[in-house]
Amino acid sequence: MPTQRQTRRRTLLALLAVPVVGAVATTVIVTTSAGAEQSDTAGLIQAEAWSGQSGAKTENTGDTGGGKNVGWLANGDWMRYDAIDLGSSGPLTASVRVAAASRAGGTVELHAGSQTGELLASYPVNYTGGWQTWTTKTAVSPTALTGPQTVFVVLKSNQAGDFININWLQFKRTPTATIPGSPTASAGGTKAPTSAPPAPQTGWPTVDAAKQAADTAAFFARKPKPITNNPVKVPEFNAQCTVSHHNNDDPIVFPGLAGAAHNHTFFGNKTTDAASTAESLFAGATTCNPAGDHSAYWIPTLYQNGKVVDPKGAVTIYYGSRLKDPSKTQPFPFGLRMIAGDAKTQTDTPDKQGNHFWCAGIGGSTGRTPDGEYPVCAPTAELVRQITFPDCWDGVHLDSPNHKDHMANGDYTGACPKSHPVPIPSVSFVIAYPLNTNTTGITLSSGNGYSMHADFFNAWEPEELARRVRDCLDQGYKCNSAGNF
Repeated sequence: MPTQRQTRRRTLLALLAVPVVGAVATTVIVTTSAGAEQSDTAGLIQAEAWSGQSGAKTENTGDTGGGKNVGWLANGDWMRYDAIDLGSSGPLTASVRVAAASRAGGTVELHAGSQTGELLASYPVNYTGGWQTWTTKTAVSPTALTGPQTVFVVLKSNQAGDFININWLQFKRTPTATIPGSPTASAGGTKAPTSAPPAPQTGWPTVDAAKQAADTAAFFARKPKPITNNPVKVPEFNAQCTVSHHNNDDPIVFPGLAGAAHNHTFFGNKTTDAASTAESLFAGATTCNPAGDHSAYWIPTLYQNGKVVDPKGAVTIYYGSRLKDPSKTQPFPFGLRMIAGDAKTQTDTPDKQGNHFWCAGIGGSTGRTPDGEYPVCAPTAELVRQITFPDCWDGVHLDSPNHKDHMANGDYTGACPKSHPVPIPSVSFVIAYPLNTNTTGITLSSGNGYSMHADFFNAWEPEELARRVRDCLDQGYKCNSAGNF
């Protein structure tokens, strides 16, 4: 039986659809305007201010600021906006504000000139929690187009019926943010290190080569602490960090763009937001034990039936080495940032083994949810996800455009590859959720379970990090959060 939304949609199309000759080989609705100003004072292009459309209808929105949004959007629908100014200088970011109660998922594409014209941006869209549960999707556009352009919003989904609502879109050219050059004092009076000169937060920011070489020489000149207490022979130490806050910021992917990301659950540094730099993090308080770890850690927020489910207790951040010989491992450079996993991954791995949640505890897994994404755990177990970062660095860059290329995993010999010759600690998040026998209705802010990913922005106090790496990892023994055997 059709839903109320589907019935209203079909009625709308039956009443209003008219053919347009010479445009596209589909039935469309064309208007000069939906009766709204095209752009508001914030530079947002209201979705209802189309110059032409197919399959869209406006409704009152529950999003911040009120007004209307466009709904009833399904596979093949589109909206056209004329004379949209793409600007002329600096990288172009394109954002779209969306909500979806459908779990079918799909893609919002922005094209210039026509429905199949140059692609300005593309956004995967999945269930957000409801038709008025809004999230902002942002992408850096690869286009070289500037100035006034005709922009088409094109909807694609495997679901023929409604799958998405859109409130607004925005094009913005933002000057590249830079890391401030002056060090900032931490709460304990230690100055932020200056291993990196002022450099862009995006692209390929580099370390100061001479400073990095001096830091490396000083590190390996350290005399490791004598081994006591017969520790386990595993190169490892850890930090225990509780959840600090949630927001829609991502200072690695969208630096300076508040609200541009899907919702994140942050642990560790309490100040992490879109404007965060290594220096600002270093000055910020932390939820971690040890207190010398000011680093920022974040993951997509997990929901069950639209309600946030935070990790249970502290998230354990393991620092270790998976290399055959960990003795040459050295600390991360100050301000290193990287991502593990991919928010765009919405399908299982071919071997059906990777990128999975699992059950930890007595009884383990007793089955899987109907969609196959999540395990069902025994009453004595709990839902767990582990995410591991690479442990080889190129020795030059603090970041890369995709936030991964400056990093690599060890090769088949168990050593770092020549392209990324510097062994650094392998960071691994182990996240336990207070869920076991009931794991239905779970989704992530980035999509389904396969989209799980994690971000790391290093802001450790250098002495605290160096001591642990030299004593624990280089000697190959397990230490606790305090860095002791």
